[in-house]
Amino acid sequence: MTDGGPTLLEPGGTNAVGQMLGLLGDEWSLLILGHSSRGLTRYGEFREVMPISNSVLTHRLTRLTEHGLLERRIYRTNPLRAEYLPTARSRTLWPMMLAIWEWERSWTGPAGEALPLRRHETCGAEFAPLLTCRACGVPVEARDIRAAWGPSGGWERSVPASSTRRRPDSVPESLQYPQTLEIFGNRWSSALIGAAFRGMVRFSQFEVALGAPPTLIAERLRTFCNLGVLETRQHAQHPGRPEYHLTDKGRAFFPVTALSLHWAEKWFVSPEGPALVQTHTACGHDFVAHLACDQCRQPLVTGTITIVPVNEDRTAPEGTP
Repeated sequence: MTDGGPTLLEPGGTNAVGQMLGLLGDEWSLLILGHSSRGLTRYGEFREVMPISNSVLTHRLTRLTEHGLLERRIYRTNPLRAEYLPTARSRTLWPMMLAIWEWERSWTGPAGEALPLRRHETCGAEFAPLLTCRACGVPVEARDIRAAWGPSGGWERSVPASSTRRRPDSVPESLQYPQTLEIFGNRWSSALIGAAFRGMVRFSQFEVALGAPPTLIAERLRTFCNLGVLETRQHAQHPGRPEYHLTDKGRAFFPVTALSLHWAEKWFVSPEGPALVQTHTACGHDFVAHLACDQCRQPLVTGTITIVPVNEDRTAPEGTP
């Protein structure tokens, strides 16, 4: 598939949410796309910076190419050599990637604090991305958004049909954004955090909605609690039944979820209509996730953001945040 328009989905099939989770809910795919946004294009370059096997890298590159996030181009015929170029579909992931950077920097302790700062060249200030409503420009949190299933929605259509290997017990420390990969780098993890934002708190609710094996749900809930994204509380009427509630750290992950959903609806179109209908309760308009600079409140766009290198005074331009 070459760089082009959105994918038209089959009626009644996996919707935009499920398509997104199937593609981005995979740690290796996220890492490849992150390195691609920073200029890596060749197989050997990806292999050099990632602790990944040849078979897994080949599979992920093929899959990302088939789904329009990378374009395979032959640059030498003898011997045959190809490079993998970012497409418009992958380039528009930069707001989600920027939100991931901010969450890791703010919530993951020394590792996150070591990440370089970024400067907004429009105002000249070091900044943090601020999630806003595109209609009214007001900053939003999860509690400000009313969400309901759309014509192609429903849990059964939002769970990805594709399967991924069982993830390792822990993400190697050498990988970028390790806590994000624990939350979003697995299709069941990303589905579970979405369910938590939809208000689910009980084990049975997660089990019915996601349709995942109970042991897998239990393992993911335990991991989320260990990360401090969820916390357990005892049920008021049934003390032996814990509930799983989002913490401040968990709620702060909402921009990543909101921006990934916006990307999904843009690039995967169901004939019945959107999977999720979201309304900003303050202004009454459809909620479209948008990022602004927290210093000047101007919209963030590519080409206006630079990295402030650690312990250096100069800035280095960055094509896609």
